[in-house]
Amino acid sequence: MLKRFFLSERNMMVAIGINAFLIFLIYFPQLEKYRWLVLLDHFFVLLFVLEAIVKLSVLKPKGYFEDNWNRFDLTVVLLSLPSVAEAFYPFPNTSVLLILRLFRLVRLVRFIRFVPHLGSILKGLLRALKSSVFVLIALFFLNFLLALLTCHFYRDIAPEYFGDPLLSAYSVFQLFTIEGWNEIPATIARNTDNTLLIGVSRFYFVLVVLIGGVFGMSLANAIFVDEMTMDNT
Repeated sequence: MLKRFFLSERNMMVAIGINAFLIFLIYFPQLEKYRWLVLLDHFFVLLFVLEAIVKLSVLKPKGYFEDNWNRFDLTVVLLSLPSVAEAFYPFPNTSVLLILRLFRLVRLVRFIRFVPHLGSILKGLLRALKSSVFVLIALFFLNFLLALLTCHFYRDIAPEYFGDPLLSAYSVFQLFTIEGWNEIPATIARNTDNTLLIGVSRFYFVLVVLIGGVFGMSLANAIFVDEMTMDNT
């Protein structure tokens, strides 16, 4: 009965789902006072350890480790074991405690194995990345050049966006995604009285959005999606 329970993929999927919901609850500040939630989470860690032991005893080490998913599950379970130490040893160092608590999130990765047609999805993903890599590299260098150019001209006018090359690269990428792009030229317009500079800036940032966002990102996305859906055609 016990072996049948642990060897059932459906049972383990349900257990992982319940554990995921439990971890979701644990991160609510108002529920931190309920110690039993954490103890229940530790119970699931031990449950998954027991699952690995049962499978090792039934399949034997050779048969167990021949399955890539078994190796993956065992690695995830071993990585989440340090979080159980919190129940037996009070850690005064909050940074150590935080690291231990982060390990519990590793268990959520086990959901990956239950994704239907995962092999085909991963193959499509790798194929799509290979096909779009040159477009992504081109967009990276375009971002790099525009970041330096924009930083040179606008770092004194809009330092919150272009104060240094890294900040400028982030802002240019934000323009590529067309997320709140109109806020940047509006900020520049507020920070200067030069009408010509305001007009040129608006034209420049519209051009950046068109080249990097509308054409560049759209092209990368089209190639990526086309390769991902190739198996369905």
